[in-house]
Amino acid sequence: MKVINEKEAVTAIDNLPKVRDRLTNEIHKAVFGQNEVIEQVLISLFSGGHCLLVGVPGLAKTLLVNTIAKALGLKYKRIQFTPDLMPSDIIGSEILDENRQFKFIRGPIFANIILADEINRTPPKTQAALLEAMQEKTVTVSGNQYALEEPFYVLATQNPIEQEGTYPLPEAQLDRFMFNIWLDYPKFVDELTIAKTTTSDSESNVECVVSREEILFYQKLVRKVPINDNVIEFAVRLAAKTRPNTVTAHPFANQYLNWGAGPRASQYLILGAKTHAILKGKYSPDEEDVRAVATPILRHRIIKNYKAEAESIPVEKIIDELLK
Repeated sequence: MKVINEKEAVTAIDNLPKVRDRLTNEIHKAVFGQNEVIEQVLISLFSGGHCLLVGVPGLAKTLLVNTIAKALGLKYKRIQFTPDLMPSDIIGSEILDENRQFKFIRGPIFANIILADEINRTPPKTQAALLEAMQEKTVTVSGNQYALEEPFYVLATQNPIEQEGTYPLPEAQLDRFMFNIWLDYPKFVDELTIAKTTTSDSESNVECVVSREEILFYQKLVRKVPINDNVIEFAVRLAAKTRPNTVTAHPFANQYLNWGAGPRASQYLILGAKTHAILKGKYSPDEEDVRAVATPILRHRIIKNYKAEAESIPVEKIIDELLK
């Protein structure tokens, strides 16, 4: 892809809020309400990050991912994670063809958007099949490395209330998700619309409004967005505050956390702030943009201790204290 010059960057940033609005309008043809969730998913996608969508059944997590894939015009594959799912069911396997030669049959991971549905229902061995793909955008089988087509996103769903027959995601797996997005019950007005629409014969025709090439362009544009050193320092200091028993630790971290966020959190805070800024039509992010993306980025990267669990202190309250 060609280098983006300053004039192209300014024009693209001026146009990006319109692109965001068109995307949001298309998504709302099928998904009603959930405005904040949609905004966070779009920030993650334009940043080139992966998302973990957490919510009880029936909140349109799968529908949201499917709709976004249609609106972006990307190759989409759904993988239903079950206890008997094997790594080869995700990345593919080698078979012996009619010429007695080994041939690699590609699995569903070779797409642009992967819906990892109920990702915590499969054992860690199978969950780990996603690690290389999420970080390096490659898959290694029998010593051969295969590149995945970019953009590549994993949007995983998880049910927070059902624990029987589930396997907690390893911390290394969680850390590779840029955002941990919690979906709440819809507002009463939105649920009325959902009930009317889904129980009638109306159909939602979601159109593609952004091409694959445009997505790659905007990902590159995010990297080019300038950011002041004080904003970078604010993001890094925020991540450092979460690490208990260190010189930079916040008193709340020392009191209620066992483990804090790593350097990947700092990187995602900066990328998320850049994307949040340009989606709002700003040319450079400030501290408020970092604050806007802090909760979904830090939520799954800090581990509460026994005292926090005993006092029923939610992780969001801890993050709010760190942001003060």
